[in-house]
Amino acid sequence: MNPSSAPPRRDGRPPMREALVAAAFRLFLERGYEETTVDDIVALAGVGRRSFFRYFPSKEDVVFPDHERCLADMTAFLAASPADVEPVRRVCDAARLVLRMYAENPSFSVQRYRLTKRVPGLRAYELSVVWRYERALAAYLRDRFAGRPDGTLRADVVAAAVVAAHNNALRAWLRSDGVDDAGAAVDHALGYVQSAFGAGLPAPPPAPAVPDAEDVVVVVTRRDAPLWRVVQELESALGRA
Repeated sequence: MNPSSAPPRRDGRPPMREALVAAAFRLFLERGYEETTVDDIVALAGVGRRSFFRYFPSKEDVVFPDHERCLADMTAFLAASPADVEPVRRVCDAARLVLRMYAENPSFSVQRYRLTKRVPGLRAYELSVVWRYERALAAYLRDRFAGRPDGTLRADVVAAAVVAAHNNALRAWLRSDGVDDAGAAVDHALGYVQSAFGAGLPAPPPAPAVPDAEDVVVVVTRRDAPLWRVVQELESALGRA
């Protein structure tokens, strides 16, 4: 199993971070997640505990070694968005960065999916990671929808919809053992989001027109004057304006 696409060092050994991930997953598969300790992982990788915690704050983090990088890439991608880009399309494209991360190494992604399904603590950890992705999308959309009617609500709903659509397609791909076309599945799912929310925001209602002072005509007439007389005086006033 090669849990990372990083190249090996010149001596043929994988970089330490990737070696730790490989050792961890080998033990998770052989012994089980709960039965594997950090000491077991560093012993198999041939490094010390200090080296492990230099790269991973906890044993849970070694299961998701690539999400911090992907979240940083997504945040940078959204921050670099041109002002004229359609925001819903932009967050859908940002979600595809997450798919690309999974698709870089299908076998590792499938193994992690199976492991996460069996370990409740890892499922909770994964949900916290998903929430961070959703918050990054929502923050970008809130900025783009600022000042619009229900802008914050719209941003949060669209962000949640993007994450739900992406994860639905991603899980289907993982259940296929990474055999199906992940890109096509995610494009299909995100198409629903773009069709529902990507048509653009309604324009704000126009401000009431304020007449220019020179366009105001005042006609003074008797209360009991006949209507034809009022109309005649109004036409005469307009003729002089």
